Amino acid sequence: MDALPNPKIVKAKRGFRLFFLAFFALILFISFCFLALYIYAKIIGPPPLAVPQSTLYYSSDGKVIGESNSGQERYWVDFNDISQDMIDATVSIEDRNFYKHHGFDYKRLAGAVLADIKAGGRVQGASTITQQYARNLFLTLDKTWERKVKEAFYTIRLEMNYSKNDILQGYLNTINYGHGAYGIQAASEYYFGKSARHLTLAEAAMLAGIPKGPSIYSPMISYKKAKERQEIVLHSMVENGYITKKQAEQASQEKLTLVGKHKNEDIHIAPYFQDVVKQQLKEKLGFDDRTIALGGLRVYTTLNTKQQKIAEKTVKETIPADSSIQLGFVAMNPKNGYVTALVGGRNYKDSPFNRVVQAARQPGSTIKPILYYAALNHGFTPTTMMKSAPTTFRVNNGQTVYKPHNFNSQYANKKITMLEALAVSDNIYAVKTHLFLGENTLVKEAKQFGITTKMEKVPSLALGTSNVHVIDMVHAYSLLDNNGKGNDPVYITKVEDYKGDVLYQANQQQKQILKPNVAFVTSQMMTGMFDKRLNGYATVTGSSIVNQITRPYAGKSGSTNTDSWMIGFSPQLVSGVWVGYDNGKELTLAADKLYAKKIWVKFMEQSLANKPIEEFTPPKGVVGAAIDPTTGKLATEQCPISRLTYFVSGTEPTDTCTTHSPNSKTKDQSKDKHESLFHKLLKWL
Repeated sequence: MDALPNPKIVKAKRGFRLFFLAFFALILFISFCFLALYIYAKIIGPPPLAVPQSTLYYSSDGKVIGESNSGQERYWVDFNDISQDMIDATVSIEDRNFYKHHGFDYKRLAGAVLADIKAGGRVQGASTITQQYARNLFLTLDKTWERKVKEAFYTIRLEMNYSKNDILQGYLNTINYGHGAYGIQAASEYYFGKSARHLTLAEAAMLAGIPKGPSIYSPMISYKKAKERQEIVLHSMVENGYITKKQAEQASQEKLTLVGKHKNEDIHIAPYFQDVVKQQLKEKLGFDDRTIALGGLRVYTTLNTKQQKIAEKTVKETIPADSSIQLGFVAMNPKNGYVTALVGGRNYKDSPFNRVVQAARQPGSTIKPILYYAALNHGFTPTTMMKSAPTTFRVNNGQTVYKPHNFNSQYANKKITMLEALAVSDNIYAVKTHLFLGENTLVKEAKQFGITTKMEKVPSLALGTSNVHVIDMVHAYSLLDNNGKGNDPVYITKVEDYKGDVLYQANQQQKQILKPNVAFVTSQMMTGMFDKRLNGYATVTGSSIVNQITRPYAGKSGSTNTDSWMIGFSPQLVSGVWVGYDNGKELTLAADKLYAKKIWVKFMEQSLANKPIEEFTPPKGVVGAAIDPTTGKLATEQCPISRLTYFVSGTEPTDTCTTHSPNSKTKDQSKDKHESLFHKLLKWL
């Protein structure tokens, strides 16, 4: 008879089988979870390595002119631009098995748990470099299980998709080294005033010790504790085979020179210009505010730091400190439209309002070159004669009466040429031209020149009564300077991300906006404001600064009761100045009315001081002729004054001046073969 099985043994075997099945099921479940996690991580792909980085702004010569951040200095550098000692010191003290594990150091984790149990609290960390990087990249610092699970998941994703050097590079570029320095480049510059690639072993060991407690181990806070921490780092490097004991001793004894200052801390170059650049990044290039401020962008601008300093210094030296008058100044390279200097006001801290791009003021007579360009396109020539005398204009079928005045109520009371009218800024001639062309002509022409503000169809538009932006007017003059070629003003040449990849590259192709021959003839008439040979019933408007110029310039000044302007150019550079009060207060002081011209001529002369003197080069379709400025006819040897004047080919005068000949009462011997009904009408006017 078989013995009955022992119930206890049967129960034990059954329990063992259940335990084994449960354990096996748990293993399968955990394996399934890991497999699902792995597949999910593969599907969603690698996490981005970008973190908030300081956006840097560079001038045209590569100098840093500004920085935007959230109070945290961050600069991304490549792995090869970090000293090997810094890399070794970091791995040695933070995660010596970094190159051996796959994101988690289980042996170190077990050791940390035992150490914490023995101490009865948290005394030793076990996070790997990859885990710390995941925490810095994507997570908050709250101590919850949800956060720990997310950190583990990001750690897996990092290890699955990036090389060890990529992860280490990212870690070194993101960790906190104290005093607002995030990343090794910012830390190296703050503590030692050098690039991360030039750190010595002693410097690297000290920096590697800071992240454990930036408020404790910073040498700027406690040099003693920083040195103690440095010793620990050096000792770990010896133990892990990175350096010898002798090297450690030498590094420990090395005297360190601390800087304690961020590289760009005192950079406040061209703040008004930088504001425009940021606006361009947003509105023209489509970057959002966060990317502009913290995207680690490298923004290369058109600013010429030398010209900017000259402009700021000139403004400061010209306008008294106790004056409340304001100004807007901008300079451009006419060949490519690059904005090279910009001053939007007297003091950015007191008033960040940018009077170059935001303010709209009456341009006064600076609008006249645009008017006369239009006139040249409608049959006028530089020697077209019209009478300068007090005139009452009746428009709108006589319903509107307009009676403009010349400066100081001075009139020639005879016919003058367009050349002289522009040089002395005759208002009567300008209004007659404007009304003859039709009020809509100047409105359309201003738009073609790039004026973005609304132009009123009124007789006074010829005298600049519709508001404009300084940048628009200087841009318009740059078109004349460049024989009609141009594009919108350029502030940014290139934008790179933190890795150096190009996100934007300026297209420097220019369009032919104006007729080149007509633009040149207009610009040559504008040289007249500096030519005393054109003094007539009034002196040329540039007479007060003629003695200060050393090269050919073309330009035009302008004034209203509340605004004073000067815009002019050489073949290499164009600049413009507006001066006035923000509240529209009238300019009554003689000095206030001269600031614009003084600032302009000082800036141009100093900016071009070391540049070759260039002449304006005539394009095809123009012809030069020596004329008598008084009569507008071809000059003879008897004429006391002769001036080379350019005309659109086929419109140059053919009559010879007889006013100064021995028999001045004799009628002209030759008749202008190009005279037309239009010219007869102009003579009548």
